[in-house]
Amino acid sequence: MSPLAPVSVVVPCFRCSRTLARALASIAAQTLLPMEVILIDDGSADDTRSLMQELAKQYQPGWIKLVLQNQNQGAASARNAGWSIASQAFITFLDSDDAWHPKKMELQYAFMQANPEVALCGHGHRLLSEDTLPNWEVTASTAQTITKWPLLLSNRFVTPSVMVRRTVTQRFKGEQRYMEDHLLWMEIFFSGAQVVKLDAALAAVYKGQFGVKGLSAQLWLMELGELGNYQNIYRKGFVNAYQFAALITYSMLKFVRRLLVYGGHLRWKK
Repeated sequence: MSPLAPVSVVVPCFRCSRTLARALASIAAQTLLPMEVILIDDGSADDTRSLMQELAKQYQPGWIKLVLQNQNQGAASARNAGWSIASQAFITFLDSDDAWHPKKMELQYAFMQANPEVALCGHGHRLLSEDTLPNWEVTASTAQTITKWPLLLSNRFVTPSVMVRRTVTQRFKGEQRYMEDHLLWMEIFFSGAQVVKLDAALAAVYKGQFGVKGLSAQLWLMELGELGNYQNIYRKGFVNAYQFAALITYSMLKFVRRLLVYGGHLRWKK
């Protein structure tokens, strides 16, 4: 075991028996290990739960904590369940089908320690093929302060890139299954907290933002999630009526463009 950082890693798990070992191995390969890893079974109907229990035995006793939910409630609720029992000063998230670069914890934790005014820190990521592990060269990383409009207009962080302080009071909207992460980042920002992004790519994702299966339905559900997010922040007074109207218009234009781009891609594949 390498040195430990006061970080809790929250990993929602749902029917992830094919990818969970890879995600967990990427945590264990960190040059600076987190103090604890919390795996949440979100009502899986396959062998995910038994695999979680088996994997927990392969690491130092007590390092992996298990939360077993009998009903599927979505990643947002699962993350909140893990977050609620997290014991460390910093919380970070890893989806069970993604992975981390070995230096992710070392670099991101060092930045958060050196910048106590920052409540949320994200970083870059790369899209990899299934048989590739994140092991590219990473050196120094610079930080960009995230401002209001860039954050409003697009989700600046993939969830596996985010580290937050335990003092953050906002949580994922439990019943929301699409764009719930973007809503949380915005709510943290509008609480007055400082939000930054490191330019280093320290996470690997293995699927694109839009999957091919059920693409049109997926795009529409994501659009509904984004529209709901904008309505939420408008109701809380974070944007005025003119800004809200502009955001809705911009979001719908993005949706139409996605339909044209990804719909055309699928027609070409056929």
